[in-house]
Amino acid sequence: MPMQDRLQHLFAVISGRRFLNKQGLGNEVPFFICPFRPEESVEMERLQRQLANRLEQAGIRVLEINLYDLSIAILKERDIWEQILQMEETVSKEQLKELLQGVLDPEAHLVPAMASKMASTDFDVLFLSGVGEVFPYIRSHNILNNLQSTAKEKPTVMFFPGAYTHSLESGASLDLFGRLHDDKYYRAFNIFHCEP
Repeated sequence: MPMQDRLQHLFAVISGRRFLNKQGLGNEVPFFICPFRPEESVEMERLQRQLANRLEQAGIRVLEINLYDLSIAILKERDIWEQILQMEETVSKEQLKELLQGVLDPEAHLVPAMASKMASTDFDVLFLSGVGEVFPYIRSHNILNNLQSTAKEKPTVMFFPGAYTHSLESGASLDLFGRLHDDKYYRAFNIFHCEP
């Protein structure tokens, strides 16, 4: 689907009362995946900005959280950003990954920081981006699992560089960059399968 058509579809779905009122979800959390091909990342960022602007003009307030920017803010807030930059040259990638996974643990650090942003902002829909940039130290299914109790009041749209697939054999799967099976995640809806 061309970008302009995607923009139209996303705007029609997200601006609809059914979406904003979380109707027709069958008691599921209001999580939506907006998958896109990784090579479309730059265009998708532009689309996301245009979409947020159009929604704001229509009176729908968007809270945008970029996981990469939030991660850096947390590291700076905890006063370890400079240390990590220095360590990066001397430790193995595996050690760095383990360190970052610890200090950016979704349950202990990332989701509480997101909850703080949500509590201090009036919004109608949450946009999550930066998923590809924080891989492999933050996994999208971990974010979604830990957000379930925090972000269930308003719809959440995760912009995902890859595929969100469903099959009878393997269930639902978030396939980052179209290659990495990011584990099973069953509780989200593909936003392109939603009716406006």
